[in-house]
Amino acid sequence: MTEKDFEEYVNGLGDAVRVTERVLEGKKRIAVYEHPENGKIFAILHRGSEPLRVEVETDKKLAKLLVEKYESVMASRLMSPVNWVEVICSGQLSDEEVLDLVRLSWEIASKAA
Repeated sequence: MTEKDFEEYVNGLGDAVRVTERVLEGKKRIAVYEHPENGKIFAILHRGSEPLRVEVETDKKLAKLLVEKYESVMASRLMSPVNWVEVICSGQLSDEEVLDLVRLSWEIASKAA
């Protein structure tokens, strides 16, 4: 999956998805995606990462299961490690599975107050 593939999918989730570009320590760049209705973050894209890395919110049971089952999934380093995961898109999870996690994160953000 490429950054462009990821961005096209995210932009197709709903109107006016907000994205903010940020620079972290060490000049690493991320794109932070927020739900347009409530501003809740639902995805983070690590710019220029090879392979692509994304962070998404799940429920804590699924997060634990994914981290235990896949080497390419780890607890988030930027958000809550309890229910956020970082996915390295190396092929261990298919692109479709990664995008399903993005969709789940979008739905979680949609339900937030």
